[in-house]
Amino acid sequence: QVQLAESGGGLVQAGGSLRLSCAASGRTFGSYAMAWFRQAPGKEREFVAAIRGSSGNSYYADSVKGRFAISGDNAKSTLYLQMNSLKPEDTAVYYCAGDPGSAYYLPEYDYWGQGTQVTVSS
Repeated sequence: QVQLAESGGGLVQAGGSLRLSCAASGRTFGSYAMAWFRQAPGKEREFVAAIRGSSGNSYYADSVKGRFAISGDNAKSTLYLQMNSLKPEDTAVYYCAGDPGSAYYLPEYDYWGQGTQVTVSS
């Protein structure tokens, strides 16, 4: 059974940093795409960043470009999201996802974690 488990969320002041982790078990995702999405209260789940395991290419939403960095450690089966210069509008539940069913930026992945809360205070 495939499981994704996020960790690293919390409360941080604006301008601060957090690093989210997503541990994968049950299979390896090395050659597949994995991504981070987020969902704020009352809003739809939105794409944050993705990385293709086969090429290492990464992609970002315009709202986080230059502030967030996605990376993966295949040996540890762990996906990371380094978040710097955090803003109050980054407040959301962050989800990791594996195996896109369609375009990498659509929330149509086969596997999802349970989410981790990130709260940025002003």
